[in-house]
Amino acid sequence: MAMDPELARFLCEELGHGVTAGGRWTFTGPLWLWRGKAKDGAPTATAWHFITIDGDVAAAIRAAAPGRSAAWGSVYVEARIGATPWKTSVFPSKDVAGYLLPVKAAVRKTERLVEGDKVTVELTV
Repeated sequence: MAMDPELARFLCEELGHGVTAGGRWTFTGPLWLWRGKAKDGAPTATAWHFITIDGDVAAAIRAAAPGRSAAWGSVYVEARIGATPWKTSVFPSKDVAGYLLPVKAAVRKTERLVEGDKVTVELTV
């Protein structure tokens, strides 16, 4: 059973300590591509696919994250798109006040996803 995001936020902010229960959320967003750039601004071959996590889901992840985070404020998660589960981390994004979920090539291939597709994700912290 997933913890209510508002309860998780209350426990973190008002009581001043982390939440021990994780959470599970389902959300939908477009798959988008980030391309790397060299120091001179020229494009590189580096590219990553992401789905943006914002709003209430991002707030709930932040509330459930203490004790589950890693480098750069990333949060360990289990994700599922369609029938394909995988373990990864979501990375904080100041631009969206939320997180970015990287979607690896094996998942995109199995689920036949391309840039711009609207994708429904089940995420567990």
